[in-house]
Amino acid sequence: MEDVSLADAKARLSELVERAAHGESIRITRRGKPVARLSGVDEDRKPVDLAALQALTASMPTQPEPAGEWLRRVRDDQRY
Repeated sequence: MEDVSLADAKARLSELVERAAHGESIRITRRGKPVARLSGVDEDRKPVDLAALQALTASMPTQPEPAGEWLRRVRDDQRY
């Protein structure tokens, strides 16, 4: 954990926030004494419902032609 004075933290706040977002912890000091700590937020991730995802993709129709051919056709149609 790195100690940073309050004046330095004010001047470099964007950099310190970016470092905290990447997992570093920064201790902010005033007159040499720690007064605050800057650290990233741990977000809880929702588990993926695999059955619902499979049901959704199974219900989607397949494309009648490859995406590259479709894009080429649409682009060429718009050109003339």
